[in-house]
Amino acid sequence: MRSILHPLWDARFSVGHQIRQMADFAELEIDNPEFLLALLDARAVAGDAPLLDRIAERVRSPAAHARIVDALNRLIDERHARFNGTFYQLEPDVKDAPGALRDVWAARTIAAITDPALIDRGAADRARLDDAEEFLLRLRSILHVEHRRNHNVLNHEAQERIAQLMGYAGAPRQQVERLMGDYFRHARAVSRSLEAIRQTAPEPVGANLVRSRDGIRFVDLEYADRHPETWLSLFQAALDAATAVTGGTLAWIEQRIDRHAPEAFFPGPADRAALLTFLRPRAGLYARLSEMHDCGLLGRMFPEFQAIFCRVVRDFYHKYTVDEHTLLTIRNLERLATRAVKGRERFSALLADLAQPELLVLSLLFHDVGKWRDEDHVEESARMALQMMHRLELPDDSIAVVDFLIRHHTRMSLIAFRRDTEDPEIVRQLADLVGIEERLKMLCLLTLVDIEAVNPDTLTSWREELLWRLYVDTYNHLTLEYADERIEHEESGLRALVAGRPADVTDAEIARFVEGLPRRYLQLFPRDEIYRHVRLARDMRPDDVHADLKRKDSLWELTVATLDEPFVFSNICGALSSFGMDIARGHAMTNPNGLVLDVFQFTDQERFLELNAAGRDQFLAVLADVISGRADVTDRLRAREQSVLYRRRPGVTSTPPVIHADNQSSRRYTILDLVADNALGLLHRVSRVISRHGCDAGGMR
Repeated sequence: MRSILHPLWDARFSVGHQIRQMADFAELEIDNPEFLLALLDARAVAGDAPLLDRIAERVRSPAAHARIVDALNRLIDERHARFNGTFYQLEPDVKDAPGALRDVWAARTIAAITDPALIDRGAADRARLDDAEEFLLRLRSILHVEHRRNHNVLNHEAQERIAQLMGYAGAPRQQVERLMGDYFRHARAVSRSLEAIRQTAPEPVGANLVRSRDGIRFVDLEYADRHPETWLSLFQAALDAATAVTGGTLAWIEQRIDRHAPEAFFPGPADRAALLTFLRPRAGLYARLSEMHDCGLLGRMFPEFQAIFCRVVRDFYHKYTVDEHTLLTIRNLERLATRAVKGRERFSALLADLAQPELLVLSLLFHDVGKWRDEDHVEESARMALQMMHRLELPDDSIAVVDFLIRHHTRMSLIAFRRDTEDPEIVRQLADLVGIEERLKMLCLLTLVDIEAVNPDTLTSWREELLWRLYVDTYNHLTLEYADERIEHEESGLRALVAGRPADVTDAEIARFVEGLPRRYLQLFPRDEIYRHVRLARDMRPDDVHADLKRKDSLWELTVATLDEPFVFSNICGALSSFGMDIARGHAMTNPNGLVLDVFQFTDQERFLELNAAGRDQFLAVLADVISGRADVTDRLRAREQSVLYRRRPGVTSTPPVIHADNQSSRRYTILDLVADNALGLLHRVSRVISRHGCDAGGMR
């Protein structure tokens, strides 16, 4: 830095500098507008240019553009206030005064970020702005040369000298008057241009995206045309802002859509992840998908969906074309997400409980694409969906979920409306098909919204009730008997697990770990997770605690492997509560060898793990001490309850707990149903009482 700065300072250049770490750019300094603007104008002079590109990317984020415009507007107002808000200064500052060079730069910067066409629209005038800049730069250059320093005030003495140097005719007084007349004419053009741009500039909402009165649009159309992978962000921004994409932008997409192959829209992992984020059900999703469909973008991204464009299936039931029926299913799901339909709160609760609702939307989008031909559409839909998912390189577990839902999307309606659901065997067969609660919830919701989208009269309240009863009966069968069926040596799922094992995991390791666990374990976790569990359980000795902690979307996931001892489950729950973690869901399993595998998903409301660099190691160390008995978790919970961090919810009326013990539903376990107010360490206290009575806590739902 000295080798760069010292020669510049020695040459009497005024050069400011800052030395930063990359971590400093994780959050933009919204209280440092000059720094934001400097980053916006940054360009490489020496050193590692790609490093500068990484920093510049942070400034091009949606939040950054909005903050930069806000910061710039605030600086403009503060600077103008120093000059009483007028450019009619007898001794103007040709850099900072209203209508001076900073205003030229400000007008161009706001336009560049929000809409370059603003320079040529309304009161703004590109030619006059260019002329004004040329004139002001000449004035400033002469001032610097005359004063031999960074001097920008055009005082009375300088006016006479500069008027003469610039060749104005007449006596000295006339020369000055003509010079200043030109100055005020140019300052007025700059001020009018800046004010017009500030008043009409749309709001930045993303990289190359702005929001105007008629919706969301691109800023630089040429850039957008070169980067079709950014087109989805246009509709994501409209979804976030609860507005539409402008009609002109949709027409522009329609004119250019044939230039790009499907792969061009999702070239990298980040683009594919953005698609799944976009598909999460929320208000406006149906409208945005409809816009994408109408302009041809949806069919270009997914040629499989284009196959059912305006496809007509003539039967007694369907009222809409196949493509519109498909989009209506997503609208119905959107209404559940926003609780827009009274009386369906129970279905809305199922949707809110899904870990990956975007996979349900993806399944709906493709569940009928096979109807492009007249044969059985289910197999064809599944084939086309698999083709799409492999192209997008979705994870195997996501592919399995979508494939399952598409292949069986008619099964639940056939059972609910055409079979005797009072027959336990019918319920058992459906439970065997879905395997786990998550798939049951998704299949139930898919069935509901699919039936409702056939025509307005199809989903009667009676059918809705039949579907719900089938869901409840199947859910109870899954959860009340979940541990009765164990993985056996010849289990097909176990054979498939062994066949696909990685080189560092042996057949014997897998068999020793998996055999005797509940059969649903093979459906709860994808293969890569199971292999990770096997590795975690290696070389287990008494008092060993092998734990792994990772971020999983909005939740954290804790996996613990240890040998069975009293209070293991209770101690894990207590350790989580002692750090303020809120347990969302969990699975507790033990194999015949006494190996315990507990998996918890939880939220970290206080952001302890995120804000503390050593937080992860600290948490795992405490967890190991608590499980092994080296630390008393009740002391930690008591200390937390007495700390200033713990706050009871004010104004909440306490309700008596309701407890029900069921010895009939499961052959192996007593099922304990507990309904009670949430409280610090509740699950820890309940499971501790169970363990004190010599019983094993086998899990929760």
